[in-house]
Amino acid sequence: MQHITIIAVGKIKEKYLMEGLSEYLKRLEPFARVKIIEIDDEKCSSAPGTAEIEQVKEVEGRKILTAMAEDTYYIALDMHGLMRESAELAAHISSLGLLGQSRIGFIIGGSHGLASAVLARADMKLSFGKMTYPHQLMRLILCEQIYRSFKIIRGEPYHK
Repeated sequence: MQHITIIAVGKIKEKYLMEGLSEYLKRLEPFARVKIIEIDDEKCSSAPGTAEIEQVKEVEGRKILTAMAEDTYYIALDMHGLMRESAELAAHISSLGLLGQSRIGFIIGGSHGLASAVLARADMKLSFGKMTYPHQLMRLILCEQIYRSFKIIRGEPYHK
């Protein structure tokens, strides 16, 4: 059985997102053990400059790096990463399992993205497209795609 860890900056606040996330976590139970690690987001001014944004990313990045396990293959969500179709993500997850890598981690940064140290530590950078998504919503989208991946891997039907 695969072990999936999602390291995410910030807490889910909206009820509808919590309900959706709970549903996909329940659907994932037959396929993987999923653990979510929430990292507190750093506060910054309403109109931060470049230096303040970098400082926030660095502080959040140190917290993320501390939460990362040595024996886990990490995929950082980054808008400059590789864009993959669902079937390609499923094939990648499957190939990791075939290579004996049963621990996969996904990293979702805060509203300003991920620190360069986190991106450097990640084994893969994955993009969900050029659009920007709220990081809370991204957690739900990611869980849906992980679930979809396991359905594809097992050749089971899933709505399109």
